[in-house]
Amino acid sequence: MLLSNPASLQAQSLPEGLSEPTWGRVVEVVDGDTVRLENGREVRFVGLQAPKLPLGRANFSTWPLAPEAKSAVEALLLGREVGLAYAEDGRREDRYGRILAQLVTREGVWIQGRLLELGLARVYSFPDNRALAPEMLTLERAARRAGRGIWDHPFYRIREARAGALWPLLDSFQLVEGEVREVFSSSRNTYLNFGEDWREDFSLQIPRAVRDDFRGQGVELDSLAGRRVRVRGWISAYNGPLIRISHPEQIELLEP
Repeated sequence: MLLSNPASLQAQSLPEGLSEPTWGRVVEVVDGDTVRLENGREVRFVGLQAPKLPLGRANFSTWPLAPEAKSAVEALLLGREVGLAYAEDGRREDRYGRILAQLVTREGVWIQGRLLELGLARVYSFPDNRALAPEMLTLERAARRAGRGIWDHPFYRIREARAGALWPLLDSFQLVEGEVREVFSSSRNTYLNFGEDWREDFSLQIPRAVRDDFRGQGVELDSLAGRRVRVRGWISAYNGPLIRISHPEQIELLEP
């Protein structure tokens, strides 16, 4: 199905553990994850990525369902007050000067949660903004299982961890699933390799500091050999296709 009836879904409430919201009125919806407030500031919905519009970028094609995502945000927020809430240790502004916040309506609806539930966004976390990643991943999984929104479109499908399937996707953000064939650690990085030849096949690169973050969450990377995982990130070329891991929430452990 393309879009579920919003009335059939539960209104997501803002999880606990964030600051008290500060309020502003939305006067423009830029796209499915960005709005402009009455005071002129732009707000980027932290923790997710909605389908993208060109927004003046040359040679950039509209992603599937981008207009629908923008329309959903307009229906939720345009002309209304919105609360901006922050994690205690989360970054509050990006390099473009946009506010980075979790959003909530006066009625208590958590906007990020709502968009994920509708299938109109993917979880897109950063090491300095990951407080609600577990809750957001849960909502994303439910929407994907139900085939809502983007999860009913091949553009957003989960990719196979094969080099041949990933070479055409360099410089794009993807979700990839596969079995870890080998774990190799050097003094600086740990590599999770998904094929027989690390020089050509898909791999993950995990710096030493991030390896310690995994250990702090009870995950030893060496134990992932033979496990199926789902990983999200930007695909680059380093020998074979590679995703660089900056925080543990980029990797989900799947059932054997």
